[in-house]
Amino acid sequence: MTGEATAQLGRHAGPTAAQSRKAIYAATIGNVMEWYDFGVFGYLAGALALNFFPKDNPNSALLNTFLVFGVGLIFRPLGGIVIGRMGDTRGRKPALVLTILLMAAGTVIMGVLPTYGSIGMAAPVLLLLARLLQGFSTGGEWGGATAFMAEWSMEGRRGFYTSLQQMSVAGGGLLGAGFAALLTSWLGSEDMNAWGWRIPFLVGGLFGPIGFWLRREVDETPPYREIVEEGEVAAAPTSNMGMAVQAFGFTVLWTVSYYTFLTYMPTFTRTQLKLSAAQSLWATAASLVALVILVPIMGALSDRIGRRPLLLASCALCFIVPIPAFWLLTQDYGFGIVVAVQIVFAFAISLFSGPGPAAIAEIFPTRGRSTWMSSSYALAVAIFGGFAPFISQWLIDATGSRMAPTAYVMASALVSFLVILRLRETAHRPLD
Repeated sequence: MTGEATAQLGRHAGPTAAQSRKAIYAATIGNVMEWYDFGVFGYLAGALALNFFPKDNPNSALLNTFLVFGVGLIFRPLGGIVIGRMGDTRGRKPALVLTILLMAAGTVIMGVLPTYGSIGMAAPVLLLLARLLQGFSTGGEWGGATAFMAEWSMEGRRGFYTSLQQMSVAGGGLLGAGFAALLTSWLGSEDMNAWGWRIPFLVGGLFGPIGFWLRREVDETPPYREIVEEGEVAAAPTSNMGMAVQAFGFTVLWTVSYYTFLTYMPTFTRTQLKLSAAQSLWATAASLVALVILVPIMGALSDRIGRRPLLLASCALCFIVPIPAFWLLTQDYGFGIVVAVQIVFAFAISLFSGPGPAAIAEIFPTRGRSTWMSSSYALAVAIFGGFAPFISQWLIDATGSRMAPTAYVMASALVSFLVILRLRETAHRPLD
């Protein structure tokens, strides 16, 4: 689609189906690459613990690795503010180009870092700095991509189109988990821990130039072009603070469930259930396949029945299911049960991740959407989601119970349930 064609879209004439598909699918492919780069850290946590921390205390090394994972996300709100502001003042497209380049840089750095055995404590410090760069990138990526997709969606199809953003997050995670599982199965744990862990990071760096090209080729969103033409691009109004608080509470379960049920589970099933490293990764890959399939279905369903019924159902499931599910896992029935339970978790997440991107985008007006949505979502992820693997592992170590992570998920479900109850239904309303 040419710039002239985009310019012809007026305030009352939305994009055509062909225009929406071209822009959104290009953004989706870029998102898969971005979230592969970001997610592969969690799937390789065991290998990173062995290479970047002293080996005399494996539990401490693993906790420290998850601490780096969580601390890296502290920069996510900063990225949300800086890159989100860029998306509101200079356009969604330039912001998304920047995020994929920053992410690729952080991923390549991880792949070439010397280990603790080579340079001592400088190794985990450098690992943390690379993770901070990734965290800064994702702070702008999620909100910018969600705003981009929402603003390119046709009315009545926004739930489906924006769900592709979350599908691409799962798709990137699936690509990372699947690649790590293949390498582990092929190389074996010893070679994977010794040097094979570098390969997924180096491959991720190759996605930078591809993603850069894809995002340079898409046009700016019609709603953003309209506010530019009407001279409305300015600082986000302070009245959006109340909306940002809503978005923050809305995100709590979303991020905790994802980082607990998906990012942490390979470590949990390996260390607590004694699956092999390859089995743990394959089980998570299976749940991610289910999530990739289910998320767009739930997004499309939310266009028909509304966002709130699905969101509230997800909260209810994430409050009810964790205790019996973790009890079943701890009975040590083996790989098949682990896969089945993780697919149930994926279903619960899909009920939120399908309508979630549209619902959170619909909270905010176009002017200020990127800044406020990016920063509020990123802050919730940094506080509650990024530390979910660390908190889960700490709860197990502190209580001695493999059931302990359920408390964190259930508490987050209650918080988001109460917030969503107060939100208006926006599925059938035009985007402001």
